[in-house]
Amino acid sequence: MKKILAGLFIIVVVAVTVVFVTKMGNATAAADTDYLRIHVRANSNEQIDQSVKYLVKDEVVKFITPYAAQCVDKDAAIKVISGILDGIEEVCDRVLRQNGFTYTSRASVRAEEFPTRVYGDLTLESGIYDALIIELGSGSGDNWWCVIYPPLCFTSATADVQYRSAIYDIINKFFGKK
Repeated sequence: MKKILAGLFIIVVVAVTVVFVTKMGNATAAADTDYLRIHVRANSNEQIDQSVKYLVKDEVVKFITPYAAQCVDKDAAIKVISGILDGIEEVCDRVLRQNGFTYTSRASVRAEEFPTRVYGDLTLESGIYDALIIELGSGSGDNWWCVIYPPLCFTSATADVQYRSAIYDIINKFFGKK
């Protein structure tokens, strides 16, 4: 009886592992398309350029927040953000001028490859993501990043965003819990 139970246990573990690996592969591919990211890239890694990057980020977040709050899906977010790129650049350039910088900004929404990043409990796997890219000056310095959709940085609704564990879902599905 112990051998039968041990055998069944091994089969269950292997089955759950196979399903988990399959699901995770699919979840990663889907995740690449479910997010609209934002990257504010500093002119350089000099302290002064890194400092102004955060000032720009603060003002851009204030500017984008009411727009991002209206978005019900990623496609809507891309459309809305693409429609306010000139305003985003105006905000960035104003902050740069106010702080004595002569370089300007460029804002665009485009697909780019990104490495794995962690935001609190959320891990965005490496892959190609749509993103609002804001380049300050040469844009060759370190960046600040977050997610516009779902709204992790731009609304008070962030507390309502929930992420579920794939393992938890698979185990509950396997054992019949919903």
